[in-house]
Amino acid sequence: MMDTEAFREFKTGLTRLRDNYAIKALPHMRRAVDLDKNNPYYMSYLGVVLARSEGKWGEAERLCDSAVRMKRNQAQLYLNLAEVYATAGRRDDAVDALQTGLKFARRDIRLTIAMNKLTARRAPVLSFLGRRHPLNRQLGILRHRAMRMFAQTT
Repeated sequence: MMDTEAFREFKTGLTRLRDNYAIKALPHMRRAVDLDKNNPYYMSYLGVVLARSEGKWGEAERLCDSAVRMKRNQAQLYLNLAEVYATAGRRDDAVDALQTGLKFARRDIRLTIAMNKLTARRAPVLSFLGRRHPLNRQLGILRHRAMRMFAQTT
């Protein structure tokens, strides 16, 4: 009985969060966590809601980090932790969280997509051609390999 009520509250909160109503999602997420204190997803999303609605970075980070420790192999928990860091302006920490997630969550594509959004890309080798032009792509691959080899020798 408690589990279904907790899940119903979580679903309502998640819907509000996805509709960009973090403030309206907060009471539902808190209720879900109160009803089921050991559910890492409820804890993690409560952290995201707290970060977005009230800017409580410390509490949000603590909740998301606890959730990740409970279920290390779940990509969504790393995505939530990274979102809390990114919302707080801590991009490097967000990237670190995603890299850790890639180790434990078996290369989940969502982690890679989030990582690509956070990391800055280099300019195309030939700026007068588009980024997706075959020549730019091949030269970019060569540049990447050369930079990696150079970094290994120093």
